Amino acid sequence: MTSGAVSQTGRFAVATLGCKVNQFETAAMIEQLQASGWQQVPFGEPAELYLINSCTVTARSDAETRRLIRRARRFAPLARVVATGCSAQVDPQTLISLPEVDQVLGNQEKLQLCHHLQQGRHQVSDLTDLRRGVPLRLTSFADHTRAFLQVQNGCNTGCSYCIVPTARGPSRSVPMTEVLQAARKLAGSGFQELVLTGIHLGAYGLDLSPPGSLLGLVRLLTSAAIFPRLRLGSIEPNELTDDLLELFSTTDVICPHLHVPLQSGCNSVLGRMGRPYDTAFFRNRIERAARLLPNAFIAADLIAGFPDETEAEHAETCRFVESLPLADLHVFPYSSRPGTRAAAMPGHLQASVIKNRAEQLRTIAATKRQQFNQRFIGWKLQVLGQRRHQATGLVSGIARNYLEITYPGTVDLLNQEVVVEIHRIVQGQLQGTCSSVKQHTPEGIIP
Repeated sequence: MTSGAVSQTGRFAVATLGCKVNQFETAAMIEQLQASGWQQVPFGEPAELYLINSCTVTARSDAETRRLIRRARRFAPLARVVATGCSAQVDPQTLISLPEVDQVLGNQEKLQLCHHLQQGRHQVSDLTDLRRGVPLRLTSFADHTRAFLQVQNGCNTGCSYCIVPTARGPSRSVPMTEVLQAARKLAGSGFQELVLTGIHLGAYGLDLSPPGSLLGLVRLLTSAAIFPRLRLGSIEPNELTDDLLELFSTTDVICPHLHVPLQSGCNSVLGRMGRPYDTAFFRNRIERAARLLPNAFIAADLIAGFPDETEAEHAETCRFVESLPLADLHVFPYSSRPGTRAAAMPGHLQASVIKNRAEQLRTIAATKRQQFNQRFIGWKLQVLGQRRHQATGLVSGIARNYLEITYPGTVDLLNQEVVVEIHRIVQGQLQGTCSSVKQHTPEGIIP
């Protein structure tokens, strides 16, 4: 462990674990450091400062945080190693006790990272009483063509398996005027797509005075015509309202892409999880979305092997997701997180059982992805170029409905939306050829 406050400038490296909100916050911290004269280098290269932005959603995430901390110290014995993020917020004492760690900072401290670095002290604020969302300021994303904007933080739901309310505090929203200002600044930097993110995005605005809503925010952003493409992060099924779906279907700005957490396709398991809906409700929302947005990419989250889940309950989940018009599944093997209600539940399953159930669900997911991809051979899609692979001369980009597509092109096509006609699938990857966009359509489909 080094001593004293961190140096004013130098080289720094960052490692990030966890969700898109954490990724956004890492980008914002990088910008703070660079504005203060720091130079970023890849994690693993010599540096004066190593910053680990941690995740604590599972015990495995905590273990990975500790592994990265030890790795950073091996890279540079004299460097300053700083841990922040959700693991630091929930259990700072464990990280403080590590001999490799110099400083531990909570999630709120990310807002004034450079100030806290110069103070050189451990600082983890109590998030319990926070009532107002204050976004990290961010004007650019290195190597990104899509800008992410955090408009909400925290969660009030308290699912039995989740530590997030402790790690992030209560739900709090950024006022609409500030969101609009931040969006305009990002658009001024040249980004073609804005992705709204939050820990519980559907709760946006409920804490504001007067109260607002995600629907109201999305309407404001689409009517302001700041970005040609607007994408939403994860939305809970009970917040996927008819009005929101109707707005999706009537504008050419909102990308037809939905990420809707399910977690289990069995009502008894959903009850143990503390989820506020049943499978009939979830089916209604997904089928309604598929009718209004027939070409939308709709994905769901699942937890495999929840405590006391029987073979019959797992089979019920498999049948349920197979029957839904989903394009993909994001499968997470259950991992006990100390401090959650689920951790104290009886009937925790063996790791091998959890692994097998996760593999079965991922097989279903692979089939659904293949079937969804296959539908679009011969179609023309509007694609935003993100990166060019020098070895192949192919550009990779994201269609409005979230399909990843490659096509021949030069670097001039990066951060440009083009029409790509899809010809084939190569190793699970859609490929095609492109031309300039001459029109926009609600689902990014060119007749």
